[in-house]
Amino acid sequence: MQPSIADVQADLIKRLNHFDNWKDRYKYIIDMGKQLQTLPEDFKTEENRIHGCQSQVWIHIEERDGRLYLQASSDAAIVAGLIALLLRVYSGRTPEEIINMPLDFLAQTGLLQHLSPNRSTGLYHMIKRIQAEAQSRLT
Repeated sequence: MQPSIADVQADLIKRLNHFDNWKDRYKYIIDMGKQLQTLPEDFKTEENRIHGCQSQVWIHIEERDGRLYLQASSDAAIVAGLIALLLRVYSGRTPEEIINMPLDFLAQTGLLQHLSPNRSTGLYHMIKRIQAEAQSRLT
């Protein structure tokens, strides 16, 4: 059975807060991004591209058995890591879970306060795209 979103977020908080400094936290996030599955070129379309991000970001979302599965890619290391965080929380969830779960871990790790304004904006657009896709599957 898949752990709950709250459990996944608690695990991410524990992992990120384990590091004493932001240099090490960023390294951990970048390492997570390096572990992303390669996004097939067929999915790197304008429709899947996230606008509002400084770097190139694509998110492909497909529904299977009432759950949304996400694949994503970026040309920037830190952004790929942020994507990996979001995929860990959201992929394999129902649209209802995605829409109703606040992303508390972003604030509880201090991540939001340590991202540049451009990165924060990009993260916001990624989250909004995932939530909009989930919302569209409900109607």
